Amino acid sequence: MILEGRDSIGGTWDLFRYPGIRSDSDMYTLGYAFKPWREAKAIADGPSILKYVRDTAAEHGIDRHIRFRHKVTKASWSSEDALWTVEAETDGKTVRFTCSFLFLCGGYYSYDAGYTPDFPGAASFKGRIVHPQKWPEDLDYSGKKVVVIGSGATAVTLVPEMAKAAGHVTMLQRSPTYVVSRPAEDRMANWLRAKLPAKLAYDIVRWRNVLLGMYFFRLARRKPAAVKARMIGMVRQQLGPDYDVETHFTPRYNPWDQRVCLVPDADMFEALKAGTASVVTDHIEAFDETGVRLKSGKHLDADVIVTATGLSLQVMNGLSLTVDGRPVEPGQTLSYKGMMYEGVPNLASAFGYTNASWTLKCDLTCEYVTRVLNHMKKTGLRQATPRNTDPDMGTAPWLDFSSGYVTRAMDSFPKQGTKAPWKLHQNYALDLMTLRYAKLDDGVLEFSNPARPALKMAAE
Repeated sequence: MILEGRDSIGGTWDLFRYPGIRSDSDMYTLGYAFKPWREAKAIADGPSILKYVRDTAAEHGIDRHIRFRHKVTKASWSSEDALWTVEAETDGKTVRFTCSFLFLCGGYYSYDAGYTPDFPGAASFKGRIVHPQKWPEDLDYSGKKVVVIGSGATAVTLVPEMAKAAGHVTMLQRSPTYVVSRPAEDRMANWLRAKLPAKLAYDIVRWRNVLLGMYFFRLARRKPAAVKARMIGMVRQQLGPDYDVETHFTPRYNPWDQRVCLVPDADMFEALKAGTASVVTDHIEAFDETGVRLKSGKHLDADVIVTATGLSLQVMNGLSLTVDGRPVEPGQTLSYKGMMYEGVPNLASAFGYTNASWTLKCDLTCEYVTRVLNHMKKTGLRQATPRNTDPDMGTAPWLDFSSGYVTRAMDSFPKQGTKAPWKLHQNYALDLMTLRYAKLDDGVLEFSNPARPALKMAAE
């Protein structure tokens, strides 16, 4: 049974409705391993991805197992019964279910609202302020002056798309982000798909992209200065020698200290060259009636302000968890293989990569959970619990990322260890070996069979 808090399938791709919503990963790695992506565009738009997700669910009968409008709030484990009791809110009432294994697949951020800083003077602004996570259907920005606050993936998607209809769009950023262009269509993939069976072509391109991504990430870690120079040089090639790349597109951090932003077919650079969009790098002093006042003394006139200021991260889907009456404190818990948790039986969560497509890690996580379930079924063991017995195990933050939305939340997230299997690799090849092929009984994941409670005879 799948409990879904919303009323439809699709998660991110159904929630976000802002103009130009698309993937910032290629669909040959973001797509499911078992379901070939058949569209021409490798960097796909949101509606196409949503259709792919829904078609896959219907094709495999997954949609029949979903109970919509069931927002899970609490889960309690009983070792005596070897069961989770799960509470969910639906139609204003609380319902309860029991299960022997609980798998959290609700993503990593709150669907209720995104992150918006407390901007001084926001209440005085006479135009509209919108966050991309709650995009209003009635927003008409045609011919208007738009300021998009932010420099991440959402901002670089919104700016060129809104610039098609707006009078002018300004991307206002505190500091630059690495931005690279890539063709929306993968010519090699489209050629292979025309020549080979769909699954074979898909697998070839998937592995090519995985290996290229791993190579680029390792190169960025080993030779950050050279990679930085190359990436900024590519921006200069796009924007020309007269553009101030140093100010607007030269980050202060190394590549992959934060996620790299992708612009398909150089659409953002084209908007900047056309003059329909611009970038301002400055700090906000305050909002006023007509726009944004900057600390440099400049003023940005605006009819619409879009706060593309990030997500609100949420640990373990916001659930309140207890094990045998003891509250689970995620921030004090070690993560086992990036999916299970120290001292928490029969629970896993899906959390993807930050340096590659999210789905790659989720696919492997699902395989591993299936292996655990099959092992327990075969052996008759009812409980699988990660145990740390190493007194010298050090700890580190769950993610080594300097993005604001990550650093704001890391204290509440589980910790990773300094040694396997408690250490996160962020490496698909290593995870493939440890999750698909390594033995389950590794001396850390403890399989047990709690004594069943004695049956009580009813008094005559």
